Amino acid sequence: MSNQPWDLRKVLDELKEIPDQYHETDVEVDPEAELSGVFRYIGAGGTVERPTKEGPAMMFNKIKGFPGARVSIGTMASRRRVGQILHSDWKTLGRHLKEAVENPVKPVKVSKNEAPVQEVVHLATDADFDIRKLIPAPTNTPDDAGPYITMGLVLGSDPEKTMSDVTIHRMVLEDKDTIGMYIMPGGRHIGAFQKMFEAKNEPMPVTINIGLDPAIYIGATFEPPTTPLGYNELWCAGALRQEPVQTVDGVAVNEVGLARAEYVIEAEILPNTTMQEDINTNTGYAMPEFPGYNGAANPAVNVLKVKAVTHRKDRPIMQTTIGPSEEHVSMAGIPTEASILELTDKAIPGHVLNVYNPPAGGGKLMTIMQVKKFSVNDEGIQRQAAILALSAFKELKTVILVDEDVDIFDMNDVVWTLNTRFQGDQDVIVIPGMRNHPLDPSERPEYDPKSIRVRGMSSKTILDGTYPYDMKEVFKRAPFMKVEDWEKYLK
Repeated sequence: MSNQPWDLRKVLDELKEIPDQYHETDVEVDPEAELSGVFRYIGAGGTVERPTKEGPAMMFNKIKGFPGARVSIGTMASRRRVGQILHSDWKTLGRHLKEAVENPVKPVKVSKNEAPVQEVVHLATDADFDIRKLIPAPTNTPDDAGPYITMGLVLGSDPEKTMSDVTIHRMVLEDKDTIGMYIMPGGRHIGAFQKMFEAKNEPMPVTINIGLDPAIYIGATFEPPTTPLGYNELWCAGALRQEPVQTVDGVAVNEVGLARAEYVIEAEILPNTTMQEDINTNTGYAMPEFPGYNGAANPAVNVLKVKAVTHRKDRPIMQTTIGPSEEHVSMAGIPTEASILELTDKAIPGHVLNVYNPPAGGGKLMTIMQVKKFSVNDEGIQRQAAILALSAFKELKTVILVDEDVDIFDMNDVVWTLNTRFQGDQDVIVIPGMRNHPLDPSERPEYDPKSIRVRGMSSKTILDGTYPYDMKEVFKRAPFMKVEDWEKYLK
């Protein structure tokens, strides 16, 4: 393994050594819809329109209109691959991330000559400056509002520089120095900081960091209560690598960027200013989002004015993803699993063995919980676990409970338990009128006028597929002989 600090290039070098996990092509591809359209067939997975499948991470070496730049997609579009990237068992990644949050390693600042991302500098004051010609940001579909930065890690601080944070937002390139950014209401710390600047009627300096070690992206998607205001998720990424993330002072704004990124966009969020997200297309759509549908264009996204773009000199890598792909599941789902485990381990220790947020819920809307009952007195503890999960993550909509003998990563096994250890009139628990995620198209008053008063409300559902402990003899699976050396028959 290379002794250089962790970054995207080091990860890709490792993947190249693992069969079937990486593929690159020199065939020219158009970043406008074609690139994502190609990867849809090869390896997007998730809830992307069929046909799709789990496949290798891809590098497109020849991007139409962007000589010298490359585009990477799908690095995390496989849970098994994420396990390889993080050098951890893919089935226990939730616990691995939980331990990282509990043992933070804070970033370190390096000098500009130690920051590869500042090898090339473009200032907005340059006569030919145009972010649309500098950043090979793809569109996912022909209906997109424009080229989108889908894996841009936004780093910002409060006005007094006492706290900083990183989050991922959808960002569309609107013109040569303007980006429209959707900050989802509530919960995001960048949004909280931005409101502080807005109260002072001052622009908020931020950096948008693109082309990163996947450990940074996965760590960055934690949300409260696991990482409360004041906890910078870069600390989690440092713990995952046992190596601090390197930052560097910006060249044009009073904020730091990630020194080993491929691109950094330095910008300011304008106070009390919004714009129509699809102002250039008027399609009514933004881009495909994680539930599997085209997201509606927002009439009033925040406006960022770009001050500079810096990048590596040697063929910089634009990193992108497809909204409803398996990659989103990895980035959003694994930290959610860690958050649920963190809460249940404290409240009901020993009972929740493992948690999985599957692609069917985009990593956010559904969780499968493997629960152990030790005696008849534990009956009901499984439903307590489900309520804890729903309280830990407000965007969670459906919880499926299974016993310890069920493989939570095999949907056939999960659905089997809902057919043989489940009765609809006994084992469905519905909690109406709760908050959820506004990108779920069913969460609107016209769909359910009884319990949904405003967009983004939902009924939460618990499906209890665990058997009653006092009937466990009835639910023993058919026993097969244990054969330790079975693999010899495949040689």
